[in-house]
Amino acid sequence: MKANVNRANASEILRTVPPDQSFLFFEDIGKYTGRLAANLADFCENMKTIDIKSVTFHFERGDYERWIRETLHDAELARKLKRIKKSNSGEELRKKILQPVRRRLNELNKMSRQKPRKHKRAKRKSTPKIAPAKSRARKDS
Repeated sequence: MKANVNRANASEILRTVPPDQSFLFFEDIGKYTGRLAANLADFCENMKTIDIKSVTFHFERGDYERWIRETLHDAELARKLKRIKKSNSGEELRKKILQPVRRRLNELNKMSRQKPRKHKRAKRKSTPKIAPAKSRARKDS
């Protein structure tokens, strides 16, 4: 079931959030990596190179799915991440996370650049013009 995303929704999902809402990458409880993501593009870039310990730590806790759903308001991408099997690990896990994130990022970027559609006015049906009835001239004889 694909959610309808319009230009405004795409812009909302792609927006940069304030620092207090950014995704902070940790390797474990109390072990902050010093990296954060303030939008989906940042998240994608960080996912490419962040230590695999961080990838696994957050995946196992459901942190990616939660941040994407609750902060970026992208329920569709959050559902896709939730469906990734817990049995994935290491670089395979990174790949499984990056695939839907990249795909969604591309899709949203295209949508946000599209010009809004103009609504076409409904054509009014023209009423047929009725010619006046011809009067028959009576011959008076």
